[in-house]
Amino acid sequence: MATTTKRTRFSRRLPDHVTDELCNVLSEKKVFGFNDLFERVFENLKQRNAVSGGEEMLRLRSYEKLQNLVNRGLVEKNGKEYKGNARVHEASSAYAAAQEAAAAAAEAEA
Repeated sequence: MATTTKRTRFSRRLPDHVTDELCNVLSEKKVFGFNDLFERVFENLKQRNAVSGGEEMLRLRSYEKLQNLVNRGLVEKNGKEYKGNARVHEASSAYAAAQEAAAAAAEAEA
């Protein structure tokens, strides 16, 4: 006898601007050193007015999120250079929102 659990708790996940920008830059199929990658991400975030906490804190958060992408297999690391693979878009907030919407639609049909 299988029991199914119904999700009753509302979960709101805010977009992660740093990871989104990392995905945008790494989807260009170029190889980046961390400093070059961070400069591109930092400039893009400044243009979007999404920078908070200062440059050094953002550098630390970017490095941590980049290592998370490497561990998930979405970014290839060769020495000190990084290159996004075909699945790097899976880490973006838009992809996660689309997956949640598809899951909610499938659950509503069932």
